[in-house]
Amino acid sequence: MIDTISPQKKATIIASSTAFLLVCIKLIAGLLSGSVAVLASAIDSLLDFLVSIFNFFAIKKVEEDPTSNFQYGKGKIQGIAAVIEGTVISVSGLFIMYKAIEKVMTGSKTELLGPSIVIMTLSIIVTFFLVNYLLNVAKKTDNLVIKSDALHYQTDLWSNGVTLLALVLVWATGQNIIDAFFGFAIGIYIIYSASKIIVDGIKILLDHALPDIEVFEIDNILKKHPEITSYHWLKTRTDGSVNFVEFHMVLRPNMLLLEAHRIAEQVEEKIMAIDPLKKWVITPHFDPYDDKDINDAMFANGSLDALTKES
Repeated sequence: MIDTISPQKKATIIASSTAFLLVCIKLIAGLLSGSVAVLASAIDSLLDFLVSIFNFFAIKKVEEDPTSNFQYGKGKIQGIAAVIEGTVISVSGLFIMYKAIEKVMTGSKTELLGPSIVIMTLSIIVTFFLVNYLLNVAKKTDNLVIKSDALHYQTDLWSNGVTLLALVLVWATGQNIIDAFFGFAIGIYIIYSASKIIVDGIKILLDHALPDIEVFEIDNILKKHPEITSYHWLKTRTDGSVNFVEFHMVLRPNMLLLEAHRIAEQVEEKIMAIDPLKKWVITPHFDPYDDKDINDAMFANGSLDALTKES
């Protein structure tokens, strides 16, 4: 049964299981020791657990075949997942900052430093291996959800390290305010990291163009084909798993449809080679002459009036 699970789904299962384990040990340590930094790390791991479960179902939807109602698939769920994930992580960062301020105001002490240090060390080791595994899956699949998962577990790795440093400094100096200071800093870092995830998700939902380097490569492919006179209206977007490309290419007016189709296939093969890990939906439009101005006018007017007048 495991063999039938995609690498993305398997990654979210392993991530959520690991996060649940870390939640249990950190929460116990945080509650017993009174450390804001450890408690903050436990809350962060709890959110990681919930987000990884959400990511599992998001990937499940993404992998579903297109239907009559969702003809382009459900890839944009990745964008929704990234925005939700980033928002949840941001909220956790704000809560951590609140707990740090509360500790400064109340002057509470950190107890059980020895066991807490051991637990955070173990947490760093486990998280390190998890991050490397997720980065490997993200590299192979180029899946935005897994990239987001890897990013926030990388954030955990840093926050766990800072938490461990805070505990060691409190143990060495006896100054409990260090724990609150480091906890507050972790909260700021978490929010900063989450903002990147949110931006990536919003870009997908708003049909942001492909990265400049990929658009540049597509531009070169179209320009350098000897049988394409010119091209216009190049549009690109991605849903995280599938890249969509549209363009109008100008060919000889007397060219046979069979020849035009052959040229389109050549162009499509070169474009898909830009990123073999992604699926591509490429929609070429054949023009006997450059009608860019007409298309621009139609788009601006939102009607066929411009085309009618031109005709």
